[in-house]
Amino acid sequence: MEIGFVKKTKGFLIRPTETFNKVKEEEIGAALKYFVVWLLIYAVLSAVIFATIGNMLGNFSPLNSLSILGVGTGGMAALWLFIILFVLGFIGVFISAGIIHMGVLIVGGKQGYYQTLKAIVYGNTPTYVLGWIPIVIYIAGIWALVLEILGIRELQEVSTGKAVLAVLIPLILIGVVLSIVIAAIAYIYVSGMIGAP
Repeated sequence: MEIGFVKKTKGFLIRPTETFNKVKEEEIGAALKYFVVWLLIYAVLSAVIFATIGNMLGNFSPLNSLSILGVGTGGMAALWLFIILFVLGFIGVFISAGIIHMGVLIVGGKQGYYQTLKAIVYGNTPTYVLGWIPIVIYIAGIWALVLEILGIRELQEVSTGKAVLAVLIPLILIGVVLSIVIAAIAYIYVSGMIGAP
């Protein structure tokens, strides 16, 4: 039996372990429906906050220098932000689940990609609910990371330590690769400047 949207949201915020166990046998379609509804709500609220802050700060806003596609900080910028958040959020959840699933495979998880995808979708509930609020986004992000780890633990049936590693290994590897790329670009740039007449 599928859990209702509001009950599911409340469950992931208040009783995540119990709620992850309830959705273990759930079809991926139910998780994706939950995700799309929350992504729409999150994108709308983020765009409204962006437009409101931009309008409040007016022409003196540092946001003007960050205007999306040159349309300022008003309604058009909010619309573009909504579109970008929704599209990138939708694509990004599949990519991030794939990356984290590599960590799951490394630590011995055997329940498949869709369970990892469900852990990421449901684990991000605090971000959907609170992530559109300035500053609170950081608390929501940490909370979401903890829930993703709990989700991996419950849905992939691994220990807490392995779930932590499954989530952190890909993040560390990406960090190392990015550091190497940035160092290589900096080296090439500085080498070019030193060798320039």
